[in-house]
Amino acid sequence: MTTDDLRAALKELTGGRDATFAFRNAREHAAVLLVHNAMLVPEESDHMIKLTDGQSIFIIDADTVAWVRIGPPQLNK
Repeated sequence: MTTDDLRAALKELTGGRDATFAFRNAREHAAVLLVHNAMLVPEESDHMIKLTDGQSIFIIDADTVAWVRIGPPQLNK
């Protein structure tokens, strides 16, 4: 998967869905990443894929992503 492919797949992450990533060739403790209320950070000059949960920034290497699960939209409470 290319960076552009992954960015296109993640475009619906606008803060109301959880995203789970599995990575190839990662140590067991780092093989899966869950980002609650994930929001895709707009593309910057470094062209990296960045997600935020509102508190942290997660940089995703498209070459190592095995799969992504995008959860259902969160209902407003």
